[in-house]
Amino acid sequence: MKKRLLGNLETSLLGFGCMGLNYHRGPAKDRNEMIQVVHSAIDAGITMYDTAEVYGPYTNEELVGEALAGHRSRVQIATKGGFKISGLTNELDSRPESIIRSVEGSLKRLRTDYIDLYYIHRVDPKVPIEDVALTMQHLKKDGKIIHWGLSEASAETIRRAHSVEPLAAVESEYSIWWRDVERNIFPVLEELGIGLVAYSPLGRGFLTGKIDKNTSFTENDNRGELPRFTKDAMEANQVIIDFLNKLAMRKNVTPAQIALAWILSQKSFVVPIPGTTNVSRISENVASTNIVFTEQELQEINEEISKIQIVGDRYPEAEKKRTGK
Repeated sequence: MKKRLLGNLETSLLGFGCMGLNYHRGPAKDRNEMIQVVHSAIDAGITMYDTAEVYGPYTNEELVGEALAGHRSRVQIATKGGFKISGLTNELDSRPESIIRSVEGSLKRLRTDYIDLYYIHRVDPKVPIEDVALTMQHLKKDGKIIHWGLSEASAETIRRAHSVEPLAAVESEYSIWWRDVERNIFPVLEELGIGLVAYSPLGRGFLTGKIDKNTSFTENDNRGELPRFTKDAMEANQVIIDFLNKLAMRKNVTPAQIALAWILSQKSFVVPIPGTTNVSRISENVASTNIVFTEQELQEINEEISKIQIVGDRYPEAEKKRTGK
């Protein structure tokens, strides 16, 4: 697979979002089957595996650590911290002692002695980002992390953090139906040489065309709590699926492949991290890296997308307060 740079971290064109392997996407599936999915992704040339301590909490990192054991030299591990976790609840906490404790816990669960890319999962307004950057600097000097990043941070926060200890990447939601980062975040990343890791590049599965107003979300599936996944919103947003289907038929590919190829065509510093629990989806996602749009096609696609009104926010109001916007 081709490579891209996140800052000075070279990684595969596509990464793998591990959250859904056992968290927030319905009842957890057989552990051995999920490990096989990860192994298939490794064999397909995907190098970046993204998880977080709050996924579970902790259980997703444990699964990823088991799945990547014996493959460490072929992969890069990205995980996230910056929370004080109590049972199934958490609150923002980016104090140095909290971050160091989180990193140590992640290292054990991931069965590794270093983390390739460590993010602050959500920015803690009570701790100056400069202090957080200094903590990352110390962890890098100690060899515990190699690169660091921020998730869902504002342009100002990115600048302030980068001025103290250079960021490799910013992780934010980005897809054909959520493009807010293009306006304020892209220019800063381009200027400073920082990469963007795009989570939920398939719109939490909606952009595959496999979800519609008749879909019911089960226990351990947070989509049932998201405004964009109410029945009314999904019915209204079918227009974006119709558009993707039209493009897919023209290219003789799937809507999911169009959605991923579109992201890859926007900027050379963007790496999407689709997740899946199905081995067959690995080859489908990887094949998207071979789809090419002409400049005219991209212009026409972007013009059409700009006319589509997406219904429903991506997060409930309480969670929106933690996304740096």
